[in-house]
Amino acid sequence: MALPTEFTLNTGAKVPAVGLGTFQSTDGNSKVKDAVARALKLGYRHIDGANAYGNEKDIGEAIKESGIPREEIFVTSKLAQTWHEPADVEKALDVSLKDLQLDYVDLYLMHFPQAYKAGPNNSTIRHHSGNGKPVIDYDLSRRYPETWQAMEKLVSTGKARAIGLSNFNILKTKRILEVAKIIPAVNQHGILIMAHQPLGGRPVPAVRAHPDEPSPTENPKQIVDVANACNLTPAQVCLSWAVQRRIPVVPKSVQQAHMEQNLRLERLPDDLFKVVDNLSSERGPIRFLDPSRHICFDIFDEENDQPVDNKAPWDE
Repeated sequence: MALPTEFTLNTGAKVPAVGLGTFQSTDGNSKVKDAVARALKLGYRHIDGANAYGNEKDIGEAIKESGIPREEIFVTSKLAQTWHEPADVEKALDVSLKDLQLDYVDLYLMHFPQAYKAGPNNSTIRHHSGNGKPVIDYDLSRRYPETWQAMEKLVSTGKARAIGLSNFNILKTKRILEVAKIIPAVNQHGILIMAHQPLGGRPVPAVRAHPDEPSPTENPKQIVDVANACNLTPAQVCLSWAVQRRIPVVPKSVQQAHMEQNLRLERLPDDLFKVVDNLSSERGPIRFLDPSRHICFDIFDEENDQPVDNKAPWDE
């Protein structure tokens, strides 16, 4: 049995099983347009972006120049943390649509649950101490269900075909579900889980956790052994395992060879699938993207709906 090539959202829309992530570091953004153009030529039909990535103009240009009909491309964007005030949500999507040169996005996600104080043009206000930390809007960071309600209105406008969550844990997702008229299309709880940076990625230093840990493609040894047994690369094993678990994946790459490999996934034999499946219990979970040091509270805390306090150590 072949791996699925797409999954169905709760809206009925189809999302490709493999998409292209476009989050690069500052120097990597220069390659995004070429990477998206190359990916579309190779057959990718899901392009994942975000306002906070600062590259949606490049994505839009690549899509436009590809000549591929709009309805054949699934485009994801995300609401940045400086646009969480309900009155700003539609404005945020309008900015993304203008940059993308599109009339609508297929999926619009709340990028993170926490909110930042917004400066001119909704830029992030930074602390004057020069430590690069964002100024947290603590009240708005607790009002993310209201932000979600504003996102729901985007569906009726037609500007977003589906809406969902990103970087939300179980506790916060349940708070959304308490008020939701539209169930999130992506995240968890019967909602389609989507794996962003499924190979560990290379998050920017401010939010990178476990920098000394090798990526899943390098360790543990079992991944390499399974790859050799299946004539796949370690990355293909990790991605195939995720898709086999019915999780669409959005790996990022600017290298054509890796893009091609990431599209060529195969169903793992049952015994080898179990080898990979058991690694999580043996090794334990490792989160490679964790903004807690950057914002001074843990958005993934399942015991308390963070932020609980109204001040960080560096606040005056």
